[in-house]
Amino acid sequence: MKIAGFTFIRNAIKNDYSIVEAITSILPICDEFVVAVGKSEDDTLALIKSIPSDKIRIIETVWDDSQREGGQTFALETDKAYQAISPDVDWAFYIQGDECVHEDDLPVIRQSMERYAKDDAVEGLLFQYRHFYGSYAYVAVSRRWYRREIRVIKRHPQVHSYKDAQGFRKNGKKLHVKLIPAHIFHYGWVKPPKGLNNKVRNFTQFYHDDAWLAENVPADYEFDYGNAERLTTFEGTHPAVAIPRIQAQNWPFDFDPKVLRSRMSVRRKILQKIANVTGWHIGEYKNYRLL
Repeated sequence: MKIAGFTFIRNAIKNDYSIVEAITSILPICDEFVVAVGKSEDDTLALIKSIPSDKIRIIETVWDDSQREGGQTFALETDKAYQAISPDVDWAFYIQGDECVHEDDLPVIRQSMERYAKDDAVEGLLFQYRHFYGSYAYVAVSRRWYRREIRVIKRHPQVHSYKDAQGFRKNGKKLHVKLIPAHIFHYGWVKPPKGLNNKVRNFTQFYHDDAWLAENVPADYEFDYGNAERLTTFEGTHPAVAIPRIQAQNWPFDFDPKVLRSRMSVRRKILQKIANVTGWHIGEYKNYRLL
């Protein structure tokens, strides 16, 4: 069984992406790792080259900013990395530049790959998500945050990244997947206020045109931490590769749970209550078919 990791990145230093942690977190179970490095305004290419592993293969790309509407650029770059993995790969492990996998989950991920390697009905593996928010001590748990997503897929020429690279489809159809007891640690919303201001401005430019950005995310835009709706304290441990970054956090983060809840609409409060009691997330978007 051969496993390839793959990802894409651009301006990792400028935008403070934890791409090195992302790659190294899954590198131990990968036989090769393809990184599509877009032409950047910083030393992203040198950063990726500095990772001490002969498993990593870099392809240099140029992002097509004309395809930014709806985040399509992200899917195009994901496909470039995916298409560059070796043809004899069995499983492809995708990870984004602000994600990380705990070393304790690597054995079960590999075991799941081995278990379903010969099962043609299984086209991918579904992971559960922990969305950290504001600091590494809090996890966002409201319905506005997606709970699960595909991060491991069986290599097939007809599999492509879907929409803004959140998931995958095969011949335009949803993949049939198995949910496994492994988590993706999502750190994209753990930044100081100024960092999140920059993140929102840089990120949304790949979803909207310049006129929309000027009106909705002006130069003096200030990020509102209240958008989380519900936060809970994280009681577990973080991936070892992320510890140095976590220890370097140098900004305070405080929040009032009552204030967050007060900003939820009545409809969202009702739907959240149903989800809390029954586990049923009414209207949840699922870009997969669960087996």
